[in-house]
Amino acid sequence: MAGPAFRAAAVRVRVPASSANLGPGFDAFGLALGLYDDVVVRVADSGLNIDIAGEGAETLSRDESHLLVRSMRTAFDLLGGQPRGLEVVCANRIPHGRGLGSSSAAICAGIVAARAVTIGGEARLDDKALLELATEIEGHPDNVAACLLGGFTLAWMEGGSGKAIRMEPSDSIVPVVFVPSKPVLTETARGLLPRTVPHVDAAANAGRAALLVEALTRRPELLLPATEDRLHQEYRSPAMPESVALVNRLRADGIPAVISGAGPTVLALADNGAADKVAQLAGEGWAANRLALDAAGASVLPLATQGGQS
Repeated sequence: MAGPAFRAAAVRVRVPASSANLGPGFDAFGLALGLYDDVVVRVADSGLNIDIAGEGAETLSRDESHLLVRSMRTAFDLLGGQPRGLEVVCANRIPHGRGLGSSSAAICAGIVAARAVTIGGEARLDDKALLELATEIEGHPDNVAACLLGGFTLAWMEGGSGKAIRMEPSDSIVPVVFVPSKPVLTETARGLLPRTVPHVDAAANAGRAALLVEALTRRPELLLPATEDRLHQEYRSPAMPESVALVNRLRADGIPAVISGAGPTVLALADNGAADKVAQLAGEGWAANRLALDAAGASVLPLATQGGQS
């Protein structure tokens, strides 16, 4: 097969933050949030040039080891070949190491950008293959599914490949995230989980996860019981005691709150009328943000679009 041809013009990709687990849906549920990273990629004559602004600008590598670039390279191999050179500009707004899917966003941005700059890319790497590739790079499908598809997603592994379905969350739900100043490594949080759990806890989570589908899509008044978890949050408490304490305090006040992904960010699923009040409840040490639900997922946008969250 002949090598691919590439577009001369730059492409711009926008990817949303995501929150995985949502309480009982461990390693399965994801919710796309209206907080975005933007990436502009242009095929150049030679070399690799990376410019980073925003989150991670002081710490992220600017070479082939950058996760976004590694993801692009993997996608280009599947698309038929590598371009001669690349220019990459990243505007990052998703906090790193906070349980908001920053690594999944980088992976999805890279593979979507690689497909977009490749002429005929969608025929060579369709949406199904895109999800499978993102899952392979990330290692699990929950965050990448929400990032790629938007909305509320249910993801699973089948035959070694990532699969997902997308559902429409109720438009009355307003995500409020409470982001602490210090990160927690996903590996640290996952390392605290036991190898086995009591059968009664597994049964309880199965029921709550099923209820959460109904609560998120049609009956948000059920979100408090539907977000109850017994599989992972309390086990992770030693790595993020303040986060677990905030979840428990919010829930005691009747607010559906969970650890976002592997933490330490706390996610509250408020209704529209109470979201501003909920955002004021965390106190010092937390950056509280009322967000929108993202419906689009990873998107290729016109370069002319300007503004942080347009």
